[in-house]
Amino acid sequence: MANLVIDIGNSYIKTAIFNFDELVEVQSHTDIDEQTITDILSRYKPGKAIISSVRKHSPGWEEAIGKQIPLVKFNNSMATMVQNHYRTPHTLGADRLAAVIGAYTKYPGKANLVIDAGTCITYDGIDAGGNYYGGSISPGLHMRYKALNYYTDGLPVVDADATFNEDTGYDTATAIRSGVQSGMKFEILGFIQSYFDKHPDTNVILTGGDSIFFDTVLKNSIFAPHIKIEPHLVLIGLNAVIQHHNDQ
Repeated sequence: MANLVIDIGNSYIKTAIFNFDELVEVQSHTDIDEQTITDILSRYKPGKAIISSVRKHSPGWEEAIGKQIPLVKFNNSMATMVQNHYRTPHTLGADRLAAVIGAYTKYPGKANLVIDAGTCITYDGIDAGGNYYGGSISPGLHMRYKALNYYTDGLPVVDADATFNEDTGYDTATAIRSGVQSGMKFEILGFIQSYFDKHPDTNVILTGGDSIFFDTVLKNSIFAPHIKIEPHLVLIGLNAVIQHHNDQ
C-alpha cells in the first residue's frame, strides 16, 4: 500500500510517495495548495498519510487529505521504535527526530550521526541500541552568509560556492567564503571526531539541501569510509513511523 509523506521544513515542503519501504517519488515545493494534493492523491491513491511540520501552514490542503484517507500528524510520542531521552521532548524539532528514526531504520544495530545541512545545520546521534539523547543546532550555510552582511556595515552579500575549497581567502569575497564554508567544514569535522571518540564505528549520514557543499570535503577526510549520503532521510523516518503506527 502506498503512503503519502509530507515534510514541512523551514524553507520547503516535500511530498513523497512510498510503496512500503520503496521511495517512489519526491517533490519539493515552496508552497502547496489543495489542487496539488488532489493531483497526488488521484495519481498514486495512497492508503494513508503523515505530516510533519516545523512551522505554521495553511490547514486547507491538510483538511483535503483527511477527507479522503487516514491522516496522522507526527509528534514525539509516535517515535516508539527508538528511545527518546531528550529532556524537553515537546521542544524537539520534528525533523530532527524523524531524521534519527530514518537513520536507525536504514542502519539498525549501528551508531549513526545525522548531519542535516539545511536552514540550520543539526547534529544528532543515535546509538546502536536505538537511544537518542540529543544533539546540536548551528546556523546553516546561507544564514551565516546573510548574518555577515546584516550585522556589519562593510561586508557585502556573498553567495555560497560549491567549488570553493580554500582555507584562506585572497580578497573580501573569498575571505568570507573561507570563513563560512571552511569554518563549517572544521565545525563538521570536529563534531564527527567528538562522536567517534565515543562510538568508533559510526555511520555519518549527510542530509539536507546544503549537504552537497560538504560531501566532497568529508569524503577526502579520514572519515570517508563512514560517510553516507541520504537526501531523503526525514521522509524515510516519517514513512517508518506511519508504517509502525499502522501496525500497532
